[in-house]
Amino acid sequence: MRITENRRYLDMVDKLHEAFPYWERMEGKTLFLSGASGMIGSLLVDTIMRYNRRLPPERRCRIIAAGRNRFAAEERFEPWIGAEEFTFLEYDVRMPAPPFASKVDYLIHAASTTHPLAYSSEPVNTVLANVQGTCHLLELAAQKPGSRFLLLSSVEIYGENRGDVTYFQEDYCGYLDCNTLRAGYPEGKRAGEALCQAYIQQYGVDAVILRLPRSYGPTMRMTDSKAAAQFIKKGIDRENIVLKSEGNQLYSYAHVYDVVLGILWSLLCGKTGQAYNLGDSGSDITLKVLAEMIAQYAGTQVVFELPNEWERRGFSTATKALMDGGRLKELGWCPGYDIETGIHETMDILWELRQ
Repeated sequence: MRITENRRYLDMVDKLHEAFPYWERMEGKTLFLSGASGMIGSLLVDTIMRYNRRLPPERRCRIIAAGRNRFAAEERFEPWIGAEEFTFLEYDVRMPAPPFASKVDYLIHAASTTHPLAYSSEPVNTVLANVQGTCHLLELAAQKPGSRFLLLSSVEIYGENRGDVTYFQEDYCGYLDCNTLRAGYPEGKRAGEALCQAYIQQYGVDAVILRLPRSYGPTMRMTDSKAAAQFIKKGIDRENIVLKSEGNQLYSYAHVYDVVLGILWSLLCGKTGQAYNLGDSGSDITLKVLAEMIAQYAGTQVVFELPNEWERRGFSTATKALMDGGRLKELGWCPGYDIETGIHETMDILWELRQ
């Protein structure tokens, strides 16, 4: 079964339509989206394309969905291939963006290496996708007067909590050791944010930043090596959940539904130059409790195992990373899932997709 044929998933997409009140701002516009076939990008594409079905052709939002793997993208977006308002562009963001004759109204940079094993095995790509990729898409935005650019950034830009706050607000800056392999991801995101400010000042680009917590959901890839993704994969396989630490790390999480909703609010309602945290206390949890929650729902157990060298090199050293989402909530964003509800629905959908 394709995910776009799953009733629970489609109900979630329709719930997104009802949760955001300004869909008319997307009508008749053109969106350029990097990382389109990833966990976040694919849900955004499905959401917009399904909304398009409600509209006459002239009012539909046109999507230029960019990604490196044409085969994977065409398989994922098979329901939308052939639609006049959907175009897949085989494009690596490390290269300058190809010229576009048509107007582009919105650009979202969602392409990034986002999991530990990739940080270790592709450290150069991790940095360049965030630095060169951001620069190239900002250049494209600068060539498209009237367009708006959204950078998907990360909680990791805050570094390690210094112990002086409980929740990170957007002006917080913690310790980050830049002289490590693992630093490529947070430093790349920091540089990407700095590029946004530079292009705003020098070229008048309209850019906004959304900082994401650790994210999960039914559109995640089975190759994702993040802890939450691995826990969920073990759970849907009815296997014991493997915890490779004491599990005391306390993090903010977000269901991909809430991430896409945050993208819509920040892209269409956010202030130029502003960074917005996406966070809610209902999805703050320790790694150990998260593992136990998934194991209990799957009917399995939590077991402990030492990480190998490659895994350890990609792990975050942050022990407490909670995000204050107050600024985004002031725009109107309101989460649709707490962590337990989101995990359970994710597992239910993934179980059903295997039938």
